[in-house]
Amino acid sequence: MKQFYAWLICSVLVFSAVAPASSVSAENTKEVDTKKSGAKSAIVIEQETGRVLYQKNADKELPPASMTKVMTLLLIFKALSKHQISLNEKVNVSEHAASMGGSQVFLEPGETMTVDEMLRAIAIASGNDASVAMAEHVSGTEEAFVRHMNREAKRLGLKHTRFQNTTGLPVGNHFTTARDMAIMARELAQYEQVFGYTSKYEDYLREDTDKRFWLVNTNKLIKTYPGADGLKTGYTNEAKYCLTATAKRNGMRVIAVVMGAGSPKERNKEIAGLMDQAFARYSTQKLLEKNNTVAVAHVNKGNPGKIDVVTGRPVILLLKKGESIKGFKKQTQIKKDLQAPIKAGTVIGYYTISSKGKTISRTPLVVKENIKRASWWQLFKRSAGSILAH
Repeated sequence: MKQFYAWLICSVLVFSAVAPASSVSAENTKEVDTKKSGAKSAIVIEQETGRVLYQKNADKELPPASMTKVMTLLLIFKALSKHQISLNEKVNVSEHAASMGGSQVFLEPGETMTVDEMLRAIAIASGNDASVAMAEHVSGTEEAFVRHMNREAKRLGLKHTRFQNTTGLPVGNHFTTARDMAIMARELAQYEQVFGYTSKYEDYLREDTDKRFWLVNTNKLIKTYPGADGLKTGYTNEAKYCLTATAKRNGMRVIAVVMGAGSPKERNKEIAGLMDQAFARYSTQKLLEKNNTVAVAHVNKGNPGKIDVVTGRPVILLLKKGESIKGFKKQTQIKKDLQAPIKAGTVIGYYTISSKGKTISRTPLVVKENIKRASWWQLFKRSAGSILAH
């Protein structure tokens, strides 16, 4: 066992335990060509690896309009995953939520809908009223939810993003970038359930009442682009036409963001062209599934003292078409001196794949379960057992 830990420590590299979704590369890539763009900024990434395939002014701060709701949806799905809310529970509509302008589903003060219905209103019809109602339901007030949005942006390492509301309605000091939107979308894409909403072209609210309301997806690519399954459009006079789009083909999902296009047609055409070229040039190969155990690590004063280290995402290689995976080097890097307690999901290392000295895949390694601090009695028994073993 001592030999194992000696090997484990030798494999450790110095790293900063940042959130896994913040790894969208800033490399100045132009691997996907595009015709001259009329949009103010754009970026294309592969979802699993976060590798940038194309970028134009990707760090330019711009108003995101309703693409803001990508973060709103992310926090809702995080709350669902932690069982803080459920799809079937009722959401009460406040006067404030019902007063929202712009895109809406015409919620009335005092009306109730389930979380599932609210998600459909947000993801399909971009309902501002539903966004605010859900923000109030999750955090108590919209203001508290917005503070949570900005905390999450900081956690993700978004350096050029600031939120003032949950909807994207025009307000000062509310901005993001194409790169930051791609990072948010990549994080949201971890919750596969979201695509059950964003991939629907149409649906209904209040279906069994005389106030039946038809929802039509604001993202027309869902109907016209093969493999499109999300994610969120945006438009205001200031922001112009924006879109964070996702599409999946042959197991590979591409995320493309366009901000400040002159028309919906121009926006959709550019997004489609960028994704077409990404799919034409690249493919992905899965080496390990998510939650695959790759090592065992020691946790100082932990209960238990040894933990399985698992992949936080699938281990994916992004390859140019026709490229072979022969000759790649795999390495497990785990932080030393782990101290209890540790929360489930904490990043404690990386599983890296390199070729010719260059890292081509870097997957976060996490703790699968909460690790509590051992009691003094447990620590005493371990110490005594260690002495007796010698």
